[in-house]
Amino acid sequence: MSLVRMPMIRRAALLAATLSISALTCFGASAQQSPTSSRVRGAIQSVNGDIVVVKGRDGTNTMMKMTPDVRVTGVTKITLADIKPGSYIGVTSVPGADGTQKATEVHVFPESMRGAGEGTRPWDTRPNSSMTNGGLDKRVDGADGNVLTVKYKDGEKQVVVTPDTELVTFVPAERSEIKPGAQIVAFTAKGDDGALQASRISVGLDGLTPPM
Repeated sequence: MSLVRMPMIRRAALLAATLSISALTCFGASAQQSPTSSRVRGAIQSVNGDIVVVKGRDGTNTMMKMTPDVRVTGVTKITLADIKPGSYIGVTSVPGADGTQKATEVHVFPESMRGAGEGTRPWDTRPNSSMTNGGLDKRVDGADGNVLTVKYKDGEKQVVVTPDTELVTFVPAERSEIKPGAQIVAFTAKGDDGALQASRISVGLDGLTPPM
């Protein structure tokens, strides 16, 4: 093999190795940038600028950073009379022993949020729980509870509201409500650095714990 070809082969091998490493590096960076959504629930322990520490309902602390455009909404109690046909609502429910869906909570969206998260999906507040967002088609009052029919674009679901069902609605709130002692549900995703970033926070007003 000539002395001229040897460096060329080495250069080609080095170039191939460099491209392989670059491809792996880009793939790894792409995988790290894929956000994983999660919900953080609990009581705020501290607020330091944009950094919030939340003590979860399981007793563990979670640190997250509020994004510059974080959206804060308040959560406040309502009564069943405030949930009217045509309202856009969200319902967390669990299957009862008789096969019916028992509502653990119902929240009424403001009109500006109509269509948010429409449909039904698994939820994480209780085992086998689900979240259904849609329009309230009708309400039937009965001795065993109030049956709500929630319609969404792909179907409908009937849920039973009992005296134990928590009823709430969303109201405007200021970022100043994000303070120690407040109970929140934060919607988060991992940033490029792996830290949790909160883009939406629902905060209970007047000591309320958001039930969703």
